[in-house]
Amino acid sequence: MSGAEERLRRWRLVLGGDGADGTGCELRGQDAAMDGALSALYGGDRPGGADSGAARRAGLGASAPNVARWLGDIRTYFPTSVVQVMQRDAIERLGLSVLLLEPEMLEAVEADVHLVGTLLSLNKVMPETAKETARAVVRKVVAQLEKRLSTRTRATLTGALDRSARISRPRHRDIDWDRTIRTNLRNYLPEYRTVVPERLIGHGRAAQSVKKEVVLCIDQSGSMAASVVYASVFGAVLASMRAIATRLVVFDTAVADLTDELDDPVDVLFGTQLGGGTDINRALAYCQSQITRPADTVVVLISDLYEGGIRDEMLKRVAAMKAAGVQFVALLALSDEGAPAYDREHAAALAALGAPAFACTPDLFPEVMAAAIEKRPLPIPDMAG
Repeated sequence: MSGAEERLRRWRLVLGGDGADGTGCELRGQDAAMDGALSALYGGDRPGGADSGAARRAGLGASAPNVARWLGDIRTYFPTSVVQVMQRDAIERLGLSVLLLEPEMLEAVEADVHLVGTLLSLNKVMPETAKETARAVVRKVVAQLEKRLSTRTRATLTGALDRSARISRPRHRDIDWDRTIRTNLRNYLPEYRTVVPERLIGHGRAAQSVKKEVVLCIDQSGSMAASVVYASVFGAVLASMRAIATRLVVFDTAVADLTDELDDPVDVLFGTQLGGGTDINRALAYCQSQITRPADTVVVLISDLYEGGIRDEMLKRVAAMKAAGVQFVALLALSDEGAPAYDREHAAALAALGAPAFACTPDLFPEVMAAAIEKRPLPIPDMAG
C-alpha cells in the first residue's frame, strides 16, 4: 500500500461513517471489523455522529453476550491501553455498568484500576453469582500493582528510615555529607576553599522495632475511586514493613478503620463503599485519637477536600496535629490522572498551615513518604494546584 493510500485508510478510520465517507477509501476485512467495533461505541444514530451531542445508538444492545463479543473484538484489534479507554467510555457513554454484574462480562474485560473502581461502586448491588468473579478481577489488578510498586516503595522507605536515625558520632561510611556540610558552612575557609566539619552528622541503621507510624486517611467519595485502589495497595505494602506501623482509615460521612484487613488489599477494597458524602473533620478526629507518638507519625489525607463537615474544625485539627509534631501530607489524588476537581479554598487554607495539597502519581508516592519520614520538604510536582 502506497503512502497516499495509507493516509486515506487512516483518515477513513478516523472519520467513521458509511461507505468511503468522502475519502474514496472503502474499508475491508480487519479494517472494516475495527471500524464496526469503534462505531458500536462512538457512532450515533443522528446526523453529526458522536460529536453532535445526539443520543448514542451503540450496536452492543443490552445483552451481556453481545458486549462480551465486542470486548473480545476490541482486544483483538487494539492494544491494551486503548482497550481500557474504550471499556471506560462504554461504561460511561452507554450505561453498561449493570452488565458488569454478569460473570461472563467480567471474564471478558481487560482489567485496570478504573474497572476496579467501577466494580467497587457496584459491590453492594452485585449478585452472589458475580462476586467471586469480581474478586478475581480485582485481585488480578492488585497483584499487578503490587508487583509494580512494592519493591521500589520498600527500598525507598527503608533508606528513609535508616537516614532518619541520626547519630552524632558516625563512622566514616555512615556520615551524611550533605547535612554535615550544610551544618558547618559557617566554618568555611576561603583561603583553603574547604569546610571544617566541627560537627559530623550521620545516619544510623534502623532497628527492627517500629520507627514510624503512618495513618492513611482516604476519602471514598465516587471521584476518588482510583486513589482508593492505589492507597489500599500502598497500605498493604507499608503494613508489610516491620519498622512502620500502618493504619488505614476510609471515610465518607462515616469513618471505617480497615487496618485489620491490611494483610489483603482486596479485602480492604471490598470493605470500602464508594460514593456518598464527605466529612473530613470527623475522619481526622478519629485519626487524631489514634496518634500516640506525634513526632514519629505521618498522616496522609487523600481527598478532593470537598468538606461536608465543619470546615474550621477540620483546619484546627490539622494545625493541632502539626503543632504536636505530626507530619501531615494532603494529596488531592493518588493516581496517574492528576488532580480531579477539588476545593481550592480548602487547599489554600491547608497550604497556609504548611500542608500544601497536590496530586501525586503512584510512582512519586514513595518519594513523598520518604520526605515526610525524614521531615524534609515534600517533592511537590509542578502541576500542583
